[in-house]
Amino acid sequence: MSLVSMSQRLLEKLPRGLATRLHRSAMRVPPVRRALERQYEEMLVDAPPAQPASDVRAFRRLPAAARSHEDILGDIASLASAEAAGWQGGRASGAVYHGDTEHIDFLSRVYALHSQSNPLHVDLWPSGMKFEAEIVSMTAGMLGGDEAGGDDIVGTLTSGGTESIIMAMKAHRDRAGIARPEMVVPSSAHVAFDKAAHLLGYRQHRIPVGPDGRADVAATAKAIGHRTAVVAGSAPGFPHGVIDPIPELSQLAREHGVGFHTDACLGGFVIPWAERLGYDVPVIDFRLPGVTSLSVDTHKYGYAPKGTSVVLYRGRELRHHQFHVATEWPGGLYYSPALAGSRPGGLIAGTWAALLAMGEAGYLSATESILAAAAHIRAGIEEIRELQIIGDPLWVIAFTSDTVDIYEVMARMGERGWSLNGLHHPPAVHIAVTLRHTQEGVAEEFVADLGAAVAAAVAGGGKARTGSAPLYGMAATFPARGAVADLIERYVDRLYEVNGE
Repeated sequence: MSLVSMSQRLLEKLPRGLATRLHRSAMRVPPVRRALERQYEEMLVDAPPAQPASDVRAFRRLPAAARSHEDILGDIASLASAEAAGWQGGRASGAVYHGDTEHIDFLSRVYALHSQSNPLHVDLWPSGMKFEAEIVSMTAGMLGGDEAGGDDIVGTLTSGGTESIIMAMKAHRDRAGIARPEMVVPSSAHVAFDKAAHLLGYRQHRIPVGPDGRADVAATAKAIGHRTAVVAGSAPGFPHGVIDPIPELSQLAREHGVGFHTDACLGGFVIPWAERLGYDVPVIDFRLPGVTSLSVDTHKYGYAPKGTSVVLYRGRELRHHQFHVATEWPGGLYYSPALAGSRPGGLIAGTWAALLAMGEAGYLSATESILAAAAHIRAGIEEIRELQIIGDPLWVIAFTSDTVDIYEVMARMGERGWSLNGLHHPPAVHIAVTLRHTQEGVAEEFVADLGAAVAAAVAGGGKARTGSAPLYGMAATFPARGAVADLIERYVDRLYEVNGE
């Protein structure tokens, strides 16, 4: 037995924290480190490809002479055409939320008209602030802003849900003014909260969720202390698609005099319309007096261009803590509302155009179609006896198994052209249903292919090696978090390698 195999078997018997510390120590021993590096390379042989399989030339250095526009456009079109099959037919979880050709062409035309605009230079492009202010106002109105008890609901655009969450955590930290601030979030909360904690100096309390995947209110109450600046919940959580008890959590935060953030990045453009359609969904927005901030991604179910999100606040004073203002810089007076200085005006214009093009009627219709397709998919999963659905989801449906390797099922689905999301703790897979899945026959195909994939996994006959499933399987065999991180970091290194000459 190799030294690496012996070490791995020893680590498997230890608690994960201790195993991680021992792994870090082992990596300082040159022979062990070299042996582990070789094992990582062997495991990555079956990882997803780092670059597209294409005849398009790779460039490690700038070309000596300029290439023609026609050649460049031809290469880009070739790559886009090769990748389109992966999402146009509705076989991807999330990723592309609208995808209709007419809608895409419309947003592309809007972007082209504002490709050079930058809201940082408001004197040159005041239209950028018109678009942004109206996007924020429309989104706030959709999420309880008109019923917020007289409080102004304000906000800004950001580059995505991660930036929205980081900005909200900064605002709550700065308003609280607490040394060594703390945040209390469920274990299912998005990893953007981890980034925020790391960047902003928070201590993070991750609260275990219940068997239904929802945040534990009682455990959250116990975690709130004198250093708590903010509590958060998800509507819904990305992993399992279940909505945390936002009314109870936000009221708890209010009673303790701390902020509460609703992460509605995934659900903010679905839940309001599901409520209008008569679905039994909880209130998650500013109608709840304890909610002090909320994030919602326009580039998901808002059907706007990729790279836009909205972060909202109860009151201008809290939003001021998001801003950065410089008054003594030799470069002049400076402000930026979020992380970025320069921002792409074309994306902001495209977001404004998407909201207007959809309107209330469009969002209602889209939500109705998505929830109907999701209900069909959920019912089909429930008919497969080897699978169990986690919690009580509406349109982001996670499933696991006690009898079959769920990552093997994920890989078998990959062989059939389905790109699904792998989950950890517990091992599971989810599908985020979008308008792509409302196309005729797609939900039925998913259920049929899932049944066949489960049957193939039960029958055995060798492991499938498709998509990201092998990475999840590899990670599951590593007991130390440090080893898993090492493996992922090496895979990300591969993504940055340039193939070809």
